[in-house]
Amino acid sequence: MKFKSILLGMSLCIALVSCKPNDADIEKAISEKLNNTPEIQVSVHDGVATITGTCEDEIFKKNIEKSVRSVKGVKSVVNTCELARANQEPAAAAVVINPDTELDKSVHKVVDAYDGVSVTVVGGVVTLSGEIKRDKLQPLMQSIQELKPKKVDNKLTIK
Repeated sequence: MKFKSILLGMSLCIALVSCKPNDADIEKAISEKLNNTPEIQVSVHDGVATITGTCEDEIFKKNIEKSVRSVKGVKSVVNTCELARANQEPAAAAVVINPDTELDKSVHKVVDAYDGVSVTVVGGVVTLSGEIKRDKLQPLMQSIQELKPKKVDNKLTIK
């Protein structure tokens, strides 16, 4: 009888672990939830959702974060959305993407301050890899976003 209980408990644990959503499933669920907000992008790595893009105002930014946080499997949220400038002409609102050589230099200056983090820049896409402490992730992501890359691909492991 005791053996059956142990076996049942182990089966239940395995079933619960296997039901855990993976990053791709979490990203898909977030994308479906935010389908009317093309100005917002969300990437997920190890359950950490990183929000990038442009938010209309602070309330919109907080609502997006709340929506992302509510998706099953999201462990934490890094919200690096920039606020849109009020009263700006549409032509002036175009996003400026730094060329790779300039972006590469600037990104490396930022990343050099974070031990264990490495970076590559290809086609305006900044790919972060390595390990970082949770409290260091948001400042790093904000600093990278300020450099105006096309996209940030966060492949960092949280320590």
